[in-house]
Amino acid sequence: MTPDKIAAASGKAPEPVGRIFLRTGRDGPVRGGNPWIFSQAIARVEPVGLAAGALVEVRDSGGDLLGIGYYNSATTIAIRILAWGSAPALGGLIARRLGDAIAMRARFIRGDTDSYRLVNGDGDGLSGVVVDRYGDVLVLQLLTAGADAMRAEIISALAARISPRAIIERSQGAVRKQEGLADRIGVAYGVEVYETVATENGIKFPVDLARGQKTGAFLDQRENRAIVRGQSAGARVLDAYCYNAGFALAALAGGAARVVAIDTSVRALAAAEKSLALGGYPADAAQLIHGEAGEFMAKTDERFDVVVLDPPPLARSRADADRAGRLYVELNALAMRVLAPGGRILTFSCSAHFRGEEFLRAVRIAQNKSGRKLKLLARLGPGPDHPVLLGHAEGEYLTGLLLADLG
Repeated sequence: MTPDKIAAASGKAPEPVGRIFLRTGRDGPVRGGNPWIFSQAIARVEPVGLAAGALVEVRDSGGDLLGIGYYNSATTIAIRILAWGSAPALGGLIARRLGDAIAMRARFIRGDTDSYRLVNGDGDGLSGVVVDRYGDVLVLQLLTAGADAMRAEIISALAARISPRAIIERSQGAVRKQEGLADRIGVAYGVEVYETVATENGIKFPVDLARGQKTGAFLDQRENRAIVRGQSAGARVLDAYCYNAGFALAALAGGAARVVAIDTSVRALAAAEKSLALGGYPADAAQLIHGEAGEFMAKTDERFDVVVLDPPPLARSRADADRAGRLYVELNALAMRVLAPGGRILTFSCSAHFRGEEFLRAVRIAQNKSGRKLKLLARLGPGPDHPVLLGHAEGEYLTGLLLADLG
């Protein structure tokens, strides 16, 4: 579908159809820049029975306008703010938000990189909307009812501004289910393409657009992979929970003497093999192991100069936090066990429910358990293509630490 046809099909951009008043004293977070308003903060809805995703004005208990957002009575996060104060028509707001997001990335994305996050939901003022770029292909995720209602305008604006070969939609997962939405997967614009090749910091890697994790790759680790590259000259490197071996490829590009990459997914390791071949490396340039990284670290006698510990989310809800803490302690103690004298560890938690100081505390406990003494060189996180609103701590999810053995 062409941009003109998409725009014609979308009709006039919707305007607010309701007003929501907050309880007395519950407007502080939204005034402070938090776009999420929870159901307990709502005093009344006018009119009642608004459809999921309806655009609404948000007002304080005295009736003063706080902003506009979209509403879903069925979810705990009942309102997601799109703009504070008065705002232009939604179509104009979407165009402005996308234009700002594209311009911001153009300022810092290097010329040897064509894969990055183009729109990061709340951080770019488009709550529930994620757009990742892989060369001339975009992958779109609309995770909420309000984001879904903006679908036509978003696709039209992306097509007009980027002119991609394709926009692949992968709107799926638990959040959409909570929002009362079915999954939607397929070609939203352009040609049918489900595999492509992307470039990050000069390193090429294949992207499975149909079945890959997230939108096809973990773009939030780009800056941290660059750190590993700079730490790897002549080093023995362990890439635990390697997925498609992004850290392993960065280590090889940095001149690593030996690379071991581990994952439980056969599909991920097959992608890793493709990545090695695409980079011109022989099949044995990295040792790919099908297995559980924790078990490997517990049993091996080998020691590594650089250890990357990037497990999948261990706390998918707040109820999982205690269990996650114990697992992070165990895994980090094992990573310290296999660390060579003077070595470095990059360790991560990718869960919003176990981050920041909680994660740092777990790693400190792991240090005590391991008997090692480590230096904290840097706190790590996603690159600037994954912005988070300053007033929205809930938007932070990736916590990382760069540690070095004291020796």
